[in-house]
Amino acid sequence: MQSNIIGVRFTKIGKVYHFDSRAVPDVRVGEYVIVDTTRGKHLGEVVQRFKKAPPAPNGGFKKVLRRATPRDLILLQTWQNKQTEAMINCRARAAELKIPNVKIVAAEFNYDGSRLTYLYSSEGEEKVDLKALRQSMQKKYAPTKVEMRQIGPRDVAKILGGMGACGMETRCCSKFLTEFSPISIKMAKGQGISLSPSEITGMCGRLRCCLLYEYEAYVKARKTLPKRKKRVVTPQGEGKVIDVLPLTGMVVVQLDGEERGIRHQYRRDEIEPWDEREALRRKAAQPCDKHENGDCDCGKNNKGPSKN
Repeated sequence: MQSNIIGVRFTKIGKVYHFDSRAVPDVRVGEYVIVDTTRGKHLGEVVQRFKKAPPAPNGGFKKVLRRATPRDLILLQTWQNKQTEAMINCRARAAELKIPNVKIVAAEFNYDGSRLTYLYSSEGEEKVDLKALRQSMQKKYAPTKVEMRQIGPRDVAKILGGMGACGMETRCCSKFLTEFSPISIKMAKGQGISLSPSEITGMCGRLRCCLLYEYEAYVKARKTLPKRKKRVVTPQGEGKVIDVLPLTGMVVVQLDGEERGIRHQYRRDEIEPWDEREALRRKAAQPCDKHENGDCDCGKNNKGPSKN
């Protein structure tokens, strides 16, 4: 039996939000519904149904109010067609007010035009006072309720779209990423990627989202391989690991006594850690106390050679 919790998406490549659909029985994936949110009523597409309800957020799940009608869908399209004009008007008014370091990225009407949200980004970390701009837009679009919402550089890149830093025609965030995961410089180091800004920075000016894609695979592979600068024993002798190739399961070794620059690649099963080999050698060289009493079968003779 399925739960009453469904996943609803408001934009094509947007985050999925969970709602209680008990008021609308048998709603199916692909249908459109009107839901209650913290920012008023919105129209979204049902993209998921849950057999088992996910953990409820603080305050519980918001509710699905009803199925969307053809009229609702036409209203949504009508107001969406007015969004570009609303954005241009806001940008022009911001220029008149001489508001520094603020960019109006987009304007979003909800399905019935009762709410207009301006998305903006700010270059500085200081909070920008947009009260005068909001009041001006409120007066222009009354009785629609106007609000200003700041977004980060990743969200800006997602909205604007365009080519990715890697050369892909469409950026990952605009093509399929519905949420942004935390990215750290550690992920680049773990994959042996150059830390040059041009190599690890996306068009948004932040670390590239793709640094996360293969990171776990590298972490898992590295656990089975010795680290750089570790000494190992190879079929050709002892040496030092100078590079690790995690996805191929191989290491690059500089053998003792060979000229610098001569490198050899070995599979994991072809090498042994030098410290483990050395520990076994030392243990083998130690006398066995139990052998004196005949209590072990180590094969050592601590009494020296027999006189017989």
